[in-house]
Amino acid sequence: MENESNKNFWERTATDLDRGVRLDKFWADELYAEGVSRGRVREWIEAGGARVDGAVVDKGKHRLTGFETLTLEGGPHAADAGPEAVAGELDAVFEDAHVAVVDKPAGLTTHPAPGEPGPTLVNLLLHRYPDMADPASGLTGERPGIVHRLDKDTSGLIAVARTEADRMALSADFAARRVRKTYLAIVHGRPEPAQGVIEAEIGRHPTKKTRMAVVRKGGRAAKSDYRVLWTGPRGLASLVAVRIHTGRTHQIRVHMAHIGHPLLGDAVYGSRGQAEWGRRTDLLAGLAPRQMLHAFHLSFIHPADGRRVTLWREPPEDFRALLAGLSRECFRVGIVGMPGCGKSALRGMLERAGLPCFSADGCVAGLYAPGGDGADMLRQRFGGAYTLEDGGVDKRALFAAMLASEPLRREVMELVHPMVRHACDEFFRAHRDDPAAFAEIPLLLESGWRKGNLVDAVAGVRCPAARRTGELRELRGLAPEALAAFDAWQWPEADKLAACDLVLDNDAGLDRLAAEADRLAAWARERFEDRNRAFADWLEGLWPRLAGEMEAAGEAEDLEAAERDAGDMAFEDRDAAEIGE
Repeated sequence: MENESNKNFWERTATDLDRGVRLDKFWADELYAEGVSRGRVREWIEAGGARVDGAVVDKGKHRLTGFETLTLEGGPHAADAGPEAVAGELDAVFEDAHVAVVDKPAGLTTHPAPGEPGPTLVNLLLHRYPDMADPASGLTGERPGIVHRLDKDTSGLIAVARTEADRMALSADFAARRVRKTYLAIVHGRPEPAQGVIEAEIGRHPTKKTRMAVVRKGGRAAKSDYRVLWTGPRGLASLVAVRIHTGRTHQIRVHMAHIGHPLLGDAVYGSRGQAEWGRRTDLLAGLAPRQMLHAFHLSFIHPADGRRVTLWREPPEDFRALLAGLSRECFRVGIVGMPGCGKSALRGMLERAGLPCFSADGCVAGLYAPGGDGADMLRQRFGGAYTLEDGGVDKRALFAAMLASEPLRREVMELVHPMVRHACDEFFRAHRDDPAAFAEIPLLLESGWRKGNLVDAVAGVRCPAARRTGELRELRGLAPEALAAFDAWQWPEADKLAACDLVLDNDAGLDRLAAEADRLAAWARERFEDRNRAFADWLEGLWPRLAGEMEAAGEAEDLEAAERDAGDMAFEDRDAAEIGE
């Protein structure tokens, strides 16, 4: 005969979202994390272990109508003995005789389950609060006091009941959606729109039984609200606040992946993006070791005195380190100036100082070389009119044609410029971990690339016209007509320099220009450090500000609910008075 003390007992309250759900499916979903199969649930139901509003129901196909009180009793499905107390660090954010709220670290499983023997959060709780194991608490089973779960690799706030009466009260509040939970997630890309609601049913994946998925049929209703708080440079990743109105398994991970923005570090629901992330060659590749999800804000009604308890906890170090890493990108400086002003010499000095530099003219030279993409494209477009025997571009012929025809010049630019921009993007990406990187791009401003966010700042080289059109032109071997043509294709010098963030002078020889190169390098490094400090300050202030916003929104919700309840009561009183009359 089975030992009655080894039996498991669970109690839940169905919600309106459970209307029409089969009884065996309801319990299978509820007990999935404990390793209880749907077949085992069905056995327990058929053996008379299930009750609906106190009445025994022995058919797993029984459909729920919503708001029933459901209980299930079954034999042991894991170890016969309950979980043991295990010593370990536990960060309690709130605790009294009825409830404890702890900041669970990532990597700690909430409660014992098949394949996760421990130590778990439950084991640590039993050590810190020995009274939870006392028979007087009424808590039994493998998950004493647990009223909601966090995935093993999710960090943050989790509430725990210290007696069975408190557990039942908190469970009822969770079922009735009186508990507010908001998470922080770092996701791939930038969700559009920046604020939205995801309502998509979640159920077991049709072929991968260890995973959940958005399903068309047979799932349970799930609702999540999200808001983008910050997006990293060029939309690489975003910090998102997500409030869940339902508590489905892996809900946030499934919902964010469903809209095309899985969590960074989530190898289950964002496997493709995570594989690409792992192939990065910069420092970011090692900064997402887990799904980046943190239970940030928790608000619940105290089961003993009825007051609302609202708590928050900033994300752990690994979460903050990833945000800092996402923002800590090289300061990208574009170098411009009139033709022959010495900007190439300046770039050369930066290169010799060991700083990463890109040359648009050098890029074009590579594109025009035999086998280059630019040479192939121009040959296809113009039928070899500007192609040498070796396959390279006949630059003299092409330049002459561009001088003679403005439409042809514009067409060539439209063909070549996108390839140069792509190469420059790749250059900055390759030097992401450097404090600063420099790109000499003569037509940066004219092409509109500054507005297109190619660079963070523009430095302009100013050179006296007599020097630029005299000795420097001669050093480059440029004919006066060629220099005049180049000048005509660019903005006037006054307009160009007015659009720059920093102006450097090339008016007194190479020593003077070298000093200006040092000034530019120091200025760029200072801008890099200023930006990082500003982001760190913003991030530090974000957590309390965000918590305050959530608390204010919650208070407004409570007030609205109270007014609605008062209105309903007044309506009922009026009806009662009319009936009395």
